[in-house]
Amino acid sequence: MALKLYDTASRTKRDFVPQDEGRVTLYVCGPTVYAPAHVGNFRPEVVFDVLFRVLRHRYGEDQVLFARNFTDVDDKINAAAAREGVDISVISQRFTKIYLDDAAALNVLPKTFEPTATGHMDHIVAMIERLVADGFAYAEQGHVLFSVKAYEAYGGFSRRPLEDMLAGARVEVAPYKRDPGDFVLWKPAKPGEPSWPSPFGDGRPGWHIECSAMIESQLGETIDIHGGGVDLVFPHHENEIAQSACVHGGKALANYWLHNGFLSMNDEKMSKSEGNIVTVHEMLARGIKGESVRYALLSGQYRAPLDWDNLLLERALKSLDRLYGVLRRLGAVEAASGAEPGAVLTALHDDLNTPKALAALFEIAGRANKAGDKDTQSAAKGELLAAGSLLGLLQEDPDAWFGLDSVDPDERAEIDALIEARAEARKAKDFARADEIRDTLTDKGVQMEDSPEGSIWRLSRS
Repeated sequence: MALKLYDTASRTKRDFVPQDEGRVTLYVCGPTVYAPAHVGNFRPEVVFDVLFRVLRHRYGEDQVLFARNFTDVDDKINAAAAREGVDISVISQRFTKIYLDDAAALNVLPKTFEPTATGHMDHIVAMIERLVADGFAYAEQGHVLFSVKAYEAYGGFSRRPLEDMLAGARVEVAPYKRDPGDFVLWKPAKPGEPSWPSPFGDGRPGWHIECSAMIESQLGETIDIHGGGVDLVFPHHENEIAQSACVHGGKALANYWLHNGFLSMNDEKMSKSEGNIVTVHEMLARGIKGESVRYALLSGQYRAPLDWDNLLLERALKSLDRLYGVLRRLGAVEAASGAEPGAVLTALHDDLNTPKALAALFEIAGRANKAGDKDTQSAAKGELLAAGSLLGLLQEDPDAWFGLDSVDPDERAEIDALIEARAEARKAKDFARADEIRDTLTDKGVQMEDSPEGSIWRLSRS
């Protein structure tokens, strides 16, 4: 079965063929760590985590190398550090930890590499020196800039003329630029700002050069897959491609480019500058389950926009309740070992079709729920867990999911017996008896919801 991925560079869905099946490489642009990340920032985190899982399943866990960077020096980080009177590392480390904790709560796997800009200053400076030496960049007034006219293919990735791209982007007009489209590789530090030594003067790197340097350092000159949000196509990825090609003799930076769509709120792009954000950190603090956030982010096709609201989260929680309900009812059944994720894997091989994969997950759950003998139940449960793992879902113990792990076993057994009796009464169309049992359960503090897979319950006091 071929793994097909939509490549932004070619604007086509292509069969994925790595350069080396024993060393598959993936890089995704990460956050600037000056505040808690909003849920839109976590869409690429979750989307490319699924791709990571698919690649590991296909090629082996040790054969896939995944790097996601942290930008830990930036004007906003500098400003936050100045307000608190601390070193920028205090700010960046604080919010890096929050980001990683939030990612873990969303069942995001740890990356192979998590490089930082400050940890690659020597590599960044060396790359800039090579660009200057080869005539692709120039130093002016303490700045070093990449000359877009020195790279004939500039704009090919975005497929727009340079004039059109500049018209649609915020481009700084400055006296030290030879061309308005030239972009900064190195900038002088302002008084009181952190800086690093370089042949061009003390300063710090521009944003775009960071990723090129970190990719070269961690993964190599040409990688298999480069990912990020669609807003990075221009200028960030266009600039990465240009500077990397120039420093590597025209070699491609990546053979496949994947971009996820925006997350919006009220049909407007989620953005800190617009103030229409909700952070994962605050949702987790309110008791919203990380898996619910993950499920919601996977409910839409990754390249399409996704509008975020409470209804989306509520649907995600109810869907997971149904799936965990099946696993709870099969609690005494041992899952078959070595089970394959079946139709879920097939769906994900079609350009990470997560909506189709989630539908397939429910088909497996339905089979598991209806299975009449232990062997069939065991096989279906094994497939359900394998499919859930591929999506990063169903990672909790079912009792813990419903808050029942701390409930007295005798009380649980009594409630389960009442629910079973209610199900039998409904089956016999004795609705008066079914309602009577439900009233009894309500008096015991049981919150119950009927689903196609059976009744799900929690204790309201739990």
